[in-house]
Amino acid sequence: MASINYYYTKSVLETVSVNPIRFKKELLRATKNLMPYEIEHLSKWLLTYTTNKPELKEFIDDVKKCHNY
Repeated sequence: MASINYYYTKSVLETVSVNPIRFKKELLRATKNLMPYEIEHLSKWLLTYTTNKPELKEFIDDVKKCHNY
């Protein structure tokens, strides 16, 4: 079960998604604050969320590199 931090992180990422630099910053912050299983869920969510946002897709690899997913 995901925590409040997970849902808060998703909310923040959705809000800052208009700015790719800020999105990357918040995404890297999330990898430090979330539990490993939450990061896995976040990675899956990112795949769906960034389908129509190619400028953000490159950051999914950053999450995977941080936690070897």
